[in-house]
This record gives sequence, C-alpha cells and structure tokens, in this order.
Amino acid sequence: MEVALSPPLVVFNARRSPNFFHNLQNSHPVRIVATRLRSSLLCISKDGNDRQRSWKPVFCAVGDYSHRFFYQCISRLDKKITSQCGLISVRNGCLPKLRKRIIRLQKAMKCSENLQNRISFFFVRFVVGMVLVMTITVAVSRTPSYALTEENLLFLEAWRTIDRAYVDKTFNGQSWFRYRENALRNEPMNSREETYKAIRKMLATLDDPFTRFLEPEKFKSLRSGTQGSLTGVGLSIGYPLGGDRSPAGVVVISASPGGPANKAGILSGDVILKIDDTSTETMDIYDAAERLQGPKGSEVDLTIQSGPKIKHLSLTREKVSLNPVQTRLCEIPGLGRDDSRVGYIKLTTFNQNASGAVRKAIEALRGNNVNAFVLDLRDNSGGLFPEGIEIAKIWLDKGVIVYICDSQGVRDIYDTDGSKAVAATEPLAVLVNKGTASASEILAGALKDNKRAVLFGEPTYGKG
Repeated sequence: MEVALSPPLVVFNARRSPNFFHNLQNSHPVRIVATRLRSSLLCISKDGNDRQRSWKPVFCAVGDYSHRFFYQCISRLDKKITSQCGLISVRNGCLPKLRKRIIRLQKAMKCSENLQNRISFFFVRFVVGMVLVMTITVAVSRTPSYALTEENLLFLEAWRTIDRAYVDKTFNGQSWFRYRENALRNEPMNSREETYKAIRKMLATLDDPFTRFLEPEKFKSLRSGTQGSLTGVGLSIGYPLGGDRSPAGVVVISASPGGPANKAGILSGDVILKIDDTSTETMDIYDAAERLQGPKGSEVDLTIQSGPKIKHLSLTREKVSLNPVQTRLCEIPGLGRDDSRVGYIKLTTFNQNASGAVRKAIEALRGNNVNAFVLDLRDNSGGLFPEGIEIAKIWLDKGVIVYICDSQGVRDIYDTDGSKAVAATEPLAVLVNKGTASASEILAGALKDNKRAVLFGEPTYGKG
C-alpha cells in the first residue's frame, strides 16, 4: 500500500538568521522530506532530490500514521538542529506532538541502555565472584589436611577402572562408593607396595577369578609368554572351575609340545598342588607362573594330581620355543586323490607370530593342492587378543568376530570386511577341548557363529 502525504514536510527556522536554512541545506539535505507509507509496518523517506534516505519500522495503526510513522527520521534531525535553532516547527503542525513522542522514545531507549549496562555489570560481578569462590575452594581442597597423595591417586585409578567397566554393578553385593571412602580413610598407602596390597584387597572383595591386578613385574612376565620363547617347563595354567566358578588352585590348561612338562606326561586338566613345597591352593596364577619359570638348567619340584593319582615330579627348566603353528598334509584313505587332501593346522598359542604363521601355513598347504582344512585349537590356552582377531579375519570374508561389552552394554565391535581373507571358501573343521580357552574360544565362536566352520570336540574351558 502507498499513501502520499500532501503537502510535503518543510523544515524552517522562524527565529534565527535567514541564512541558517541555506547552511542547513548544504550540510543536511533535508529541505523537503517526502514520505510514502509502503505498508502498515515500513515507510521510506526521501529528500528533495528524490533520493532514498532510509526504511524505518512503524508500530502504529494505519489510521494514525500521519502523527507517528516517521518519528525516527525527525529524531535524527532533532539531535542535529535543536542546539542551533531552538524551536522547530512544520507547516502541517505535526512536529510538537511528534517531538514529545520522540523524547519519550529517547528516554525509553536510554533506560534500556542503562538496564543493559547494569545487567552486564552485575553479570561480570557474578562471574568474578564465582571464579573467586572456585579458586578459594580449590585452594582449600589442596591444603595438606585434604590432599590426595600419589599413592591415593593410583588406588583411585584402579577403583575407577572397575567402577566403569565391571559387569556386575552390585559389585558382589557391596557399596562400591562406600568401599572407596573407607579404603582411603583406613587402608595404609604410604608406599607403592602398600598401595598394591590395598588394590589386591579391593579386587578380592569381588570374588572373581578373572579380575586380577598385575604389578609391572608380573605384567612383564605375562608379556614374555607371548614372545617367541621363554625359559621354564612349558605349561599354560589357569584357575580350575568348579560349579560356582570359584578358584581352587592352579590347573594345567595345556603343555607345550616337546617341553619338559609334556615329556613328563603332564596333561590338560591336571592340577598343580605344590610348587617347590609351596601350596597352590590360594596361590595367584601369576605367582605360580613366576615360580615355574627360572634360569635354564635349574630344577623345580611339582606335586601333580592327575585324576585320582598324586604324582611328584622334578622338572629341569629349558628354553621352550613357542612356535605357534604346526602343519601336516593328510590324505583320507578310500577316496579319490583329488578329494582326499586335507590341510591340518595345529595352533598352540596366540603369540606375536601367530597370525603370520597361520598365513604361511595356509599358503604352503595350498601348494600341495589341499581342498579342505582342519584347524586344531585343542589345549590352546589363548594369548594375545589382537592375534586372535587377525586369525579370524584370515578365515572370514565378512561378519562380526566379537562384541566387547561392559556394564553399559556393547562398548566395541570387531568385525571384518573380507579384505584380509586368505581362506574364506574351503571347507573348515575346528577341533576344541577343555584346554581351549580365552582367545581360542573367541576364534572358534566367531567361525561357528558366522557359519564358516563346524566345531568338533568337547566343552571348552569357558574363559572366552
């Protein structure tokens, strides 16, 4: 909608020099201001040369626009002229009313600015105050009476690890937060050994044989078992599982082929009752592993329960080569030559060489034109988890290998897209027994669940 105002608005000075209007025109081109209402919300102002000056919002009824709609333009002129010419009038007599509204508007705007400044000032004071309070709080919390020592922080790191990842959120029927507070208040943690003892005591309350704390020395010993060789008797050990899955000593999971224990006739499932006259009934498996290892040529005495029999053996420690793979070409009697070649792969452990050795074994057997494979995981107690994942990728063209879950649900998914597959099509059988544990169980389960292999044998150890 356009409405033209007539007559045009003329600004002049009735009390000053006649030259004032000429000077004002030269400095401010406002001699004639024509205004057209483009809509009920916007208006446009133009000078005498028909040049557009501005678009301004109007907040008034259309019927009343002639008194209010161009107040912002006049407001600017009024700021420029009032100090020079005093009273300003217009021919149509609208300016006095308009000036009152302008003054009110200016006061409202000034009050708004003052309010914003006050709000900003109070906000700054509030922020500064909060910073001061936080600084004082931190300073107080770091005073000697409330400070946490380095040993306390190590204990808390172990506590948080269990709190975050442990599946049983009842923590074996205890308040985990209360235990933390009581331990920090009552358990001595003045040295690293005392802190380790407090952590072991905390984990013992969970009554879980597979939740254990490894000191740096024991962790190093564990990693040595995943290298190419070690010096000992060649035994993989674990906790025997009763009906309640609670530990009751040290059980033999497997004996390395050709090692001292294997030569002495120690079998999977045998229980080690004593190591050098020290009972294993309450012995940690890492303590037991450390006792079984030692210098080459030294001896260790073992008391073994094999079924109902008790045996006393003296073994000489040797350097045991941990070659993870053994292969054999098998020909099935009674079948044609083209259909009878089966590649047999015995995987004894998941050390750092395992996946590469399996690849080489498959390629070597294919050179003999095998058309099927047998993967033997019997008495394989596990090892490095990543090697188990890599070996699964060798046999699978696609699919999920394993889900990693904690108390919050699925935390991670290991799968394969087939890019690392080497033998994804040939028929495959997997052999398992009660000595198949940990990473071996993960591999066997992945091959079975993805319908890649058929499993033969007996129930596995139950750790993986």
